[in-house]
Amino acid sequence: MKVLIVGAGIAGPTLAYWLRRSGHDPVLLESAPELRRGGYLVDFWGAGFEVADRMGIADRVQAAGYRMREVREVDERGRRILSLDPVKLIGRHGARYVSVGRSDLSRIIVDALPDDVQQVFGDTVEELRDEGDHVAVRLAHGGDQHFDLVVGADGLHSAVRRLAFGPESEFERGLGIAVAVFDVAGYRPRDELVAVMRTQVGAQTLRLSLDDDVSMFVFTFRHEGPIPLDDVDAQKALLRDRLGGLGWEVPSILATLPRARTFYFDSASQIRMPSWSRGRIVLVGDAAAAPSLLAGQGTALAMIEAYVLAAELHAAGGDHATAFAAYQERLGVFIGSKQHGATRMGGAFAPRTRALLRLRNTVMRLMTLPGVSDLAVGRRLYDRIELPDFRP
Repeated sequence: MKVLIVGAGIAGPTLAYWLRRSGHDPVLLESAPELRRGGYLVDFWGAGFEVADRMGIADRVQAAGYRMREVREVDERGRRILSLDPVKLIGRHGARYVSVGRSDLSRIIVDALPDDVQQVFGDTVEELRDEGDHVAVRLAHGGDQHFDLVVGADGLHSAVRRLAFGPESEFERGLGIAVAVFDVAGYRPRDELVAVMRTQVGAQTLRLSLDDDVSMFVFTFRHEGPIPLDDVDAQKALLRDRLGGLGWEVPSILATLPRARTFYFDSASQIRMPSWSRGRIVLVGDAAAAPSLLAGQGTALAMIEAYVLAAELHAAGGDHATAFAAYQERLGVFIGSKQHGATRMGGAFAPRTRALLRLRNTVMRLMTLPGVSDLAVGRRLYDRIELPDFRP
């Protein structure tokens, strides 16, 4: 089948890889003029690592990632309040776990694609019509084309979902938190392989040291209003207005915004849909069931979903209706549990009150105790899902 996959982030290229392996003809479409750079670090573990293994890229993901030697909470003056050693914590469970740049992971997956997978950049879908035996697609620059299937792998603000299923407002569930991420070269102070956090009522600041003398900053803060998604200057102004009075290093960090190499700003939202498919059109990754940035596992889930969708299409002999139903049946409860867990994480990133901040810090201190940390972390590092044996 000729399959249009919209979105060249994580889910899209992963699906293109497995569809091509099983004999289909995927076309990867991306609205950006090239693969995106920057973005945030993502925690990669669990069944996503198994998918990467089966693609032969697990070693590259490990090599591109970071293994933080300390997670450090500090006070107003930068003094250590508490400290966790993630290497020891994770190592006790024998799990594979790495923090990797989302754009780095995307590039590794794209580089693994066979040379005959068509990749189209700088174009987007303007119209979709399911004609029963094919999908008629109008591209902004590529004109009218026909595909056997169309897959929306275009993220939280999916154009495919909007065109085929309805407006985003019908499916988005905001968590009342905004997230801003940017990186800057030459920032000081710098703590190698240390995640330095300052958490206050309603906000958290995170500083990470990356390769090439680059520092990445992540702000999460309570925000109920709209976000100017298409206006970067307005986003930066909102960031300065809301966070400028937080103290610690925050004023110095915000002062680097004019020389930020990359910048990302969005709400922490989930996508909840009764069905991930309609006719010959199906969604995967954040377009189908975004767990939100607070889940910390969206990229691994995207790879899992893409793999399972390709496996079910293969098992069904190309019968898309049977495959789409099996895809959601296999993953629905699993993804729902990840979304449910993320809704409880807001208090860790941006506690609403001083009492909740104290509770959060108490829980963090308990995590330094081996018995408590093993119980909490051990369960998270393994996904309770059995991947289909799909090796075409």
